[in-house]
Order: sequence, then C-alpha cells, then structure tokens
Amino acid sequence: MFAPHTKVDSKDSKLVLANMFWVAFALLIGGSAGLLQTLVRSGQFELPFGIGYYQLLTLHGVILALVMTFFFIMGFQIAALSRTAGPLNNKERRLGWIGFWVMTVGTLMAAVMIATNEASVLYTFYAPLQAHVIFYIGLTLVIVGTWLSALGQMMRYFRWRKENKGQKTPLLSYMTAVNNLMWYVCTIGVASTVLFQFIPWSVGWVETINITLSRTLFWYFGHALVYFWLLPAYMVWYAVMPKILGTKGFSDKLARLAFVLFLFFSIPVGIHHQLVDPGIDAFWKGLQVVLTFMVIIPSLMTAFSMFAVFETYGRNKGATGLLDWFKKLPWSDARFVLVFIGMLFFVPGGLGGIINASGQMNQLVHNTIWIVGHFHITVGAPVVLTYFAAMLFLLPHITGHKIDRIANRLGLMLAYTWALGMGIMSAAMHFAGLRGAPRRSTFSEYGGAPVAEEWITYQVMQAVGGSFLFIAIIIAILMFLKLITGPKTDEIEEFPVAEFLDQNDSPVRWVDNWRLLFIITAFLVLIAYTVPITQMFTENIPGAKGFKLW
Repeated sequence: MFAPHTKVDSKDSKLVLANMFWVAFALLIGGSAGLLQTLVRSGQFELPFGIGYYQLLTLHGVILALVMTFFFIMGFQIAALSRTAGPLNNKERRLGWIGFWVMTVGTLMAAVMIATNEASVLYTFYAPLQAHVIFYIGLTLVIVGTWLSALGQMMRYFRWRKENKGQKTPLLSYMTAVNNLMWYVCTIGVASTVLFQFIPWSVGWVETINITLSRTLFWYFGHALVYFWLLPAYMVWYAVMPKILGTKGFSDKLARLAFVLFLFFSIPVGIHHQLVDPGIDAFWKGLQVVLTFMVIIPSLMTAFSMFAVFETYGRNKGATGLLDWFKKLPWSDARFVLVFIGMLFFVPGGLGGIINASGQMNQLVHNTIWIVGHFHITVGAPVVLTYFAAMLFLLPHITGHKIDRIANRLGLMLAYTWALGMGIMSAAMHFAGLRGAPRRSTFSEYGGAPVAEEWITYQVMQAVGGSFLFIAIIIAILMFLKLITGPKTDEIEEFPVAEFLDQNDSPVRWVDNWRLLFIITAFLVLIAYTVPITQMFTENIPGAKGFKLW
C-alpha cells in the first residue's frame, strides 16, 4: 500500500502560488471591466479617455474566462497532485514553470493588443471581425502554456501509477488527469482554427476566411472549455467538501464515473451553440443536442452525491425531520458556504442550459442577453465561488499562514455579497433576454423603439448587480491578501482530502484504462463532427474578408 501524502511539497507550492497571484490580478482587472460594462449598458455612464465598449467587453471576457481560470486550474491541479500523489520531480515541475511563463507572455501580448484597441473582437473572436496577429499569437501561447503545465501533471500521474501498480489511484489525481485529457482533445479545435485560419488571414497570406468552419472549430473547443472550468470545482465538491464537513464522501466509484461521462460528452456537443447558424445540416445539430442532454446525467449524479453528503452530515448532528439537516450545516464556515451557494446557483443554471440546447426554445433566447445571464450563473457563480473556497484552504496550506477569524469572515461576506450581486444581475439579464434585449451590445434606445424601452429598467438592475459584484471582488482581494499575510502557524493548515464510504473497495479497472477512454472520446467526436466539417470543406461556402469596425 502506498504511503499517503499529507501536504503540498514546498517547491510545488511556489509554482502554485505564482499561478494564484495571476488569478487575483486577473479578477481585479476583469471585474473592473465588467462593472464598467454594466454601467454603460444602463445608459447612465459614458466611458472616459476614448475607451471603446467592445474593447472593454473583450478585456472582460479574455481576462476572466481565459486568463483567470487557466491560471487557477493549473495551480490547483498541481497542488492536488502534489498533495495526493506526491511531489513533482524536477522535470515535471520545470514543465509547470515553463508553462506558467509561456502563459504569462501570451497573456501580456493579447492584453497589449486589447489595450491599444487592435483586438476588440471579444473572447470568442468571431470572424469576420479581424484582430491584430499578435492577439491571436498571444492566445495561442496561453493555450500552449496550459499544454506544457498539463504535460508535467500527466507525467506525475502516470509515474504514480508505475510506482504503485495495482493500487487505486488517488481520486484528486485521477480527476486531474481526466480534465487534462479532455483539455488536450478539445483544444485541437481552437489550435487548428487559429494556426491555419486566423493567423494566415490576419497577416494577409490569405484574403478570406471560412466563417462557418472557424466558428465550428471554436465551439468544438468552447463548450468543453466550460467543463474545463467546472471540473476543478467538482474536484472540490467531491473530494474536499466531505472532509471539511467531517464526514465521508458518498462514493468514490460514482465520482470517477461522473468524470468519465463528462470526458465523453463535453466535447461532441459544440454545435448546440450554432443552432441558428447556416451551413450545418439539421440532423447534425439534432445529434449534438441529444449528446448535450447526456451531460445532464453526470450533473445529476453529482447533485445526488453532494446532497447525500450534506444530509448525512446533518443526520450525524442530530437532524430528524425531512429537511432539518439543512439547519445543521456549518453556516459559519466560509469554505462550506461559498461552495453551497455556488451549488444553489447551478440549479437554475442547469435548467437554463437545457433551454439553450433545445432546438425550438433556443430560437427565442439565441443571441439575447439571456445567454449572458445563463453563462454567469453557471460559471460566474458555481465555478468562481468554489475557486474562492479553494483559496481559503489552499493559500494558508502552501504559505504556512492560518485561516483566522477575519479571513473566514471575509469569506462569508464574499459569499453573500457575490450571491446578491449575481442574483440581481443574472435575473435582470434573463428577464431582459426574454423580451429580446440583445447580447454583445452597448446601450442604445434603438431610435425610440417601444420594445427597447422595456429593457432599460433591467439594464439599470444589471448595473446594480454589477456594483455589488465589484464590492465582492474587493472583498475577495482583501481575503487573498489576508490569507498570504496573516499570522504564521506552527501547525500547517490542512489541504482537506476526503475518504469515501466505498474507500476500500477494489478499483474499477475500466475507468483507469486510458486507451479505452481516449478511444471512446475520439469515437464520439468523429461521429459528431466528421460529416459537418467535411461538408464545410467540400461545399461551396464563400469566404469573408476581414472587418475592423472600431
């Protein structure tokens, strides 16, 4: 039996902390841009210094959706591996550092282009809007940096398997490997479109770009990107939260199966973002809608597992009635409260996702601000709040400080302020979207059109919610600073890792068969994408020249 590891290695901790500093910086910059957006859309504020609204919108999306999340995920997964599988060796850690610096250089290149108004194309960079080539190269380097860091992580995982043959792999390490495999497969799409379409087009080597192909390759990557953000949060839910509660997780087997299902069904579903796009046959859109609904299964498995843990905790504390266990939950522990509130947001978020992916209902909400509201309550609440909760136990663990009363109180204030702001803003977005308010647009009265007047109240509400969210971001930064500068402790704060009710069961062999997992994933991708992408090459689809409208 392998010897369990109890802490993150000190050398690995430096790499983790470097990534987390980027998370805090990106949160502040991206959050400030988000606040300004909501103020502009309310019609009560104009941007100073010639800053463009779409320039700001691009900054908000790139910094929060790509930079902040990527640095957090790389840092957290390195910590999870070091904690459960043991320290990275010099080669594995070196890959992590090289990846970190490549991501940093790429981020700065993209940021300079956004700041100089050479790349106001949003984080989806839809053609035929054309950015400076340095922007595309910068985003490419960010992706390459994640590949290098993830390679070091995968090497550590498979080295553990080699050293502990026949043993059940540590759950957090297994989950990290699944997320990285999904990432390698899905980023083929964005790498292909940037390298072979956007870069040659932006430097003038080719005059036009196939828009349908570029959008399809982006969403081949773009929807799996959502799960790349989400699965580290699920790692905390499954493998950390039960330990924080002082109980056992529901099922190790269920957790691994859920991650395998996310691997299978998170990638071959991107066309559900293109249900109103021409150039893709209805059959293939319908197939990917069906595959999208398959993702509901591991989501429901996760909900069942987590609420089983919560109820078990409450019953152990003496709860007797149907819902009495709810009152017994540790409402004074910010690590729990942040995660639980995020989970609650995921309920309406999941229901909205079913609407967005349904062919008929999508017609009503597509390209309205409903989609933005959905995006914020599925990513901006469950994912980000769980990231904050992870900061609460991870930063003290790697810096030698402690979670004191002030840090915990800041975490509680953060949870409730974020929930208030996100609740107001996302609700206003959903209601405005149902009334036809467009996404990706600055404030406009649309020539005095009566329908546009209905949107203004909701846009003011978005600004109110955005203001509360910005206050929450300030609280998050204060919490971050407190966690890395607070009182030192001789007793290292725990990186909690749970045991499970079926902890001693023998491993399920097929979920560790990586060749099988890759073959099934590739098979589903080929079924979903081979014919649609082939048609985009063989049918007479006109190309588009580049446009710069700012």
